[in-house]
Amino acid sequence: MNLKKYFNAIEEADVYKRYGKVERVVGIMIESVGPAANIGEVCYIHPTNNLKKKPVLAEVVGFNQEKIILMPYNEVSEIGPGCLVESTGKPLTVKIGRGLIGKVVDSLGKPLDESELPKGLSNYTTEQAPPNPMSRPTISQPIPVGVKAIDSMLTVGRGQRIGLFAGSGVGKSTLLGMIARNSKADINVIALIGERGREVREFIEKDLGQEGLNRSIVVVATSDQPALMRIKGAYTATAISEYFRDLGYNVNLMMDSVTRVAMAQREIGLATGEPPTTKGYTPSVFSILPKLLERTGTNKNGAITAFYTVLVDGDDMNEPIADTVRGILDGHFVMDRRLAEQGQYPAINILKSISRVMNQISSPDHLAIAQQARTLLAKYEENKDLIQIGAYKRGTDHEIDKAILYYPKLQNFLKQDVYEKLTFEETIDNLSMLLNGGS
Repeated sequence: MNLKKYFNAIEEADVYKRYGKVERVVGIMIESVGPAANIGEVCYIHPTNNLKKKPVLAEVVGFNQEKIILMPYNEVSEIGPGCLVESTGKPLTVKIGRGLIGKVVDSLGKPLDESELPKGLSNYTTEQAPPNPMSRPTISQPIPVGVKAIDSMLTVGRGQRIGLFAGSGVGKSTLLGMIARNSKADINVIALIGERGREVREFIEKDLGQEGLNRSIVVVATSDQPALMRIKGAYTATAISEYFRDLGYNVNLMMDSVTRVAMAQREIGLATGEPPTTKGYTPSVFSILPKLLERTGTNKNGAITAFYTVLVDGDDMNEPIADTVRGILDGHFVMDRRLAEQGQYPAINILKSISRVMNQISSPDHLAIAQQARTLLAKYEENKDLIQIGAYKRGTDHEIDKAILYYPKLQNFLKQDVYEKLTFEETIDNLSMLLNGGS
């Protein structure tokens, strides 16, 4: 028996445990003297007064001269001066596998119902590098999402990354639930970041439903949790998606919302001493967004089709996070409060929305009818004021007359009940019949 490799492993093993001690806690920041650790490593902080208490997990987020700056994953009520800080020497890993399907987990991959994790899961690092650009296959086929407005006018490609831009209360969560239930993806990974605690169960039971949950993994980091947990929720959901993509699955990743990830990073940046720059956001916010969003998409094994909701303050589409995310993603769907107030759901403003890959994945016939419908909607919106005050006289312009005739039919077509299901082919046929004289 060759024991040489075992002797070598013993010689190379690091048998020392490295400890430091807490010196200062300010807000969400813990400063310690030692241990030797690198940025991104996980440490355990051991409460001194009660040794039976579980150690607090924290992550190294910066340095101040010789001192280490840590951020906890949990609340810090048990931590005081002199608490031991133990370095694990590793970044955060979570357990991932097929056994997670149908479960609701937290940012650390632990089931929220406090049940045991199933056997046979693999350890996976939450922070991964985006795929090499040259190893990404081009997006070449559509993926039906079961929403008429999207399938017909804003077709999504397998491996595309889409932003859903909306103010609060316009129906983002309901739309995500529809996509999760109706989409043709193999598996859904849903990240609820910074949500109200009340909304989590409401989303799972009402919007997602048992049918959707049976082929989904839900990652939850509520708004009351520390900033680091909210950010890690986004990274964990993305890592789960990458794991299944590498197995060859066609994955849907839905993150609600990327704005709250940015706000959590702003909290961390300000706590570690970064200067606020654009509207109070720190520079690190604009560096982590591309790293996070570029991890999804296609690779040689499978594809992650990603839907990121962006909460626009005061319905301002040009606020910093919305502007940055729109520049990174492959399309944006704008949800309009005015349409929601008129009772049109889903409240997607077709004219302000775009799918950047639709032209390369749709048939010429489909593109022709989608363009025809968009032209009619645009012509009506352009002359809406004249039409509504009665200043337009029928017969003056043939195109406007046609737009007036088809506008209510198109608006009715774009409406969809939450539990209404249509196939991709049925949606295209219905739109074609409508534009060719049907009702």
